Amino acid sequence: MSSSRQNRTGRSIRGPQSALTDFLASQNISAAQIRADADARRAAAAREAGPSTAPAEEEPDEDEDEDEGEQDVSTTSRRATAARARDQKRKKQAETIEKIKKSKAYKKRKRDADDDDESDDLVETMFAEKLAPLPGQMEHCEICEKRFTVTPYSRAGPGGGLLCAKCSKDLAKDDDAAAKKKKKKPANTGGGARRKIQSKILDGTQPTGAKSLTTLCVETLAKNIELADDLGDLPPRAIDRIARLLSKRRLLGPQTLNLFLQPTTEQIMVYDGARLSTDDYKRIFSVASKLEKIKLRNAIQFKDEVMEYLLGRQLMLKYFYIHGANLLSAAIWQKYLEEKGAHLETLQIYYTDKHINDETLKTVQEHCTGLKRLKICHNQQVSDEGLLYIAKMSALEHLGLQLVKFTTTEPYVKIIEGVGKNLRTFSIKEVPDVDDRLLDALHKEATFLAKLRITGSELMTDSGFVRLFTDWKNRPLVSVDLQRCRHVDSAKPRENAHLVGLCSDGFRALLKHSGRQLQYLNLHACRHISQEAFEDAFAADKTYPELRYVEVSFCEDVTDFIVGSIFRACPKLKELNVFGCMKIKDVRVPRGKILVGVPNAQGMVIEGSDD
Repeated sequence: MSSSRQNRTGRSIRGPQSALTDFLASQNISAAQIRADADARRAAAAREAGPSTAPAEEEPDEDEDEDEGEQDVSTTSRRATAARARDQKRKKQAETIEKIKKSKAYKKRKRDADDDDESDDLVETMFAEKLAPLPGQMEHCEICEKRFTVTPYSRAGPGGGLLCAKCSKDLAKDDDAAAKKKKKKPANTGGGARRKIQSKILDGTQPTGAKSLTTLCVETLAKNIELADDLGDLPPRAIDRIARLLSKRRLLGPQTLNLFLQPTTEQIMVYDGARLSTDDYKRIFSVASKLEKIKLRNAIQFKDEVMEYLLGRQLMLKYFYIHGANLLSAAIWQKYLEEKGAHLETLQIYYTDKHINDETLKTVQEHCTGLKRLKICHNQQVSDEGLLYIAKMSALEHLGLQLVKFTTTEPYVKIIEGVGKNLRTFSIKEVPDVDDRLLDALHKEATFLAKLRITGSELMTDSGFVRLFTDWKNRPLVSVDLQRCRHVDSAKPRENAHLVGLCSDGFRALLKHSGRQLQYLNLHACRHISQEAFEDAFAADKTYPELRYVEVSFCEDVTDFIVGSIFRACPKLKELNVFGCMKIKDVRVPRGKILVGVPNAQGMVIEGSDD
């Protein structure tokens, strides 16, 4: 019997091993040890139950005694082997735990733990991660439970299991988003913060006072615009501010455009349409079936086909503002104005180069009989002939022109004589050859003018401005812009014997006529206004209660005293620009005011600040 048992024991027949067998072997767990432990437990149980169940008269034979002896020896040997294996396993586990506790990953994760219990749990978690399935084995994703192949790059999930590739990417995105929210800008201290504030003040971007709740809400929405489905029933003013912020951040595209498109929308404001295509502009006219007012800036892809589509819709625009659409032909403008110009009340065209010409203005005069506001800027084709058609637009109340072609004084005088009695705003930019005759026409005809802008004149004189503002029947102006109306002579720039441009007397007459209602004043580069004139205008007994913005850049006689006098005389002043005023050395700026362009920012102190 023993020889046959030895023969059976000597045989070595092995079959394929299962994944479970491989896993047990990798963890130093032997199936023979498990079987031996089970046999030992059964034998011990049998010996404890033997005296009460075995018959007294039975005696074991010699063969059974021999077998039991061999079994006891074999069991003892297996138990010793199993004990040594367990000791080795415990020792290995202890070494692994010690390595984990000494690792940088454990120390980093321990810092986030609140107490010792979490630290113990962290050790167990990291130890379990060490026992994770090896690359090449199959595992179920902890989140989606999808079966996948483990790789060296498989990521551990929140519960300690492994994740598939898709869930790993999603979790990584969430982690990145959380990290960005937690990341904070380092606080500026000392001189760095002061320099930053002064830099913003010089740039004119330093805010004054706390932001309103509406402003905070609009800015928050603009920062998270990708999460918005629609703008709901927000008032038009709030929607306009959102459109401005999106355009400022270059976020206005085909997707965000949908937020502003509703069948009931009556106005669309696009402040940067550079990312919009031809189809996007068509979509505006397709969805907004009640559209009456549209404003498009940088409308590069607004082409003839878009205008044709607009002509095919039952839309009657009252307000049409377009900027940068220089691909529109003169013929399509002619067609649109002839078919739908009668409904227009406002037409503002900017940077269209050569496609708005004298014939276009003739069509406007003939077909846009209800037009109240006309603005044509940076155009290369309109000439004196086209300006004469404007003089016949009897309903016109607001006029703004900036032309590239040479123009003379006569057409502008004809315009004032033709429509001057109805004009509320009159703006002409870069008119170097327009002289005092225009000022005399304004003094004679204009009575309801609120805004006056004449820039870049090299022929108007100080006496002409005095005649304009002295005993003028027109109501006090709200906005005045006379920048660069000055004498130009590169050989003798500071000599002005004939007092060309706006000088001291014209400046005094201006403030005497409109000072009590004036809100905006631009005297940029009117360098022949003297220091005495500024001091007289802003003397201690003078007050300009509505003035909010003043520009005196490159007026060389402005001093620290004059700046202080301006702040005192203008209680509502928000911003004062003084670029190029090199006599300003040390200024105290009232809190809540903005002073822009000081030659030396270090010499400027904001009253009430900690500096």
